[in-house]
Amino acid sequence: MEIMQIVGLGIVAAVLAVTIRHNKPEMAMLLSIAVGIILFMMVLGKIGAVIDVLKELSTRANLNMVYLGTILKIVAIAYIADFGAQICRDAGEGAVASKIEFAAKVLILVLAVPIMIAVLQSLLKLVP
Repeated sequence: MEIMQIVGLGIVAAVLAVTIRHNKPEMAMLLSIAVGIILFMMVLGKIGAVIDVLKELSTRANLNMVYLGTILKIVAIAYIADFGAQICRDAGEGAVASKIEFAAKVLILVLAVPIMIAVLQSLLKLVP
């Protein structure tokens, strides 16, 4: 089971980070970032498979691929911003983490506007 590898790596990294944090806090933070990237790479293939399934479903449903691309960008922004914010919180920079989250929310809102317009136009076509 892949989750056992992920959890095992996370626990080992956490124990290492705690033990070296007293002497070299910057190394503990770099370890945390490196393990986060490794874990992301471990699940990247799974994300690709989900994207392929979503593309196939949207093609079958005759949906515009622009909307699917926008939704995938929104999800990516959310995950990347959360990852960056958590790293900042681990480094003790809660204020920077909050700014990252705020910027992500603004970017998501900007990307969502065309989708909201398309939904509203579809609703207006249904109403006589």
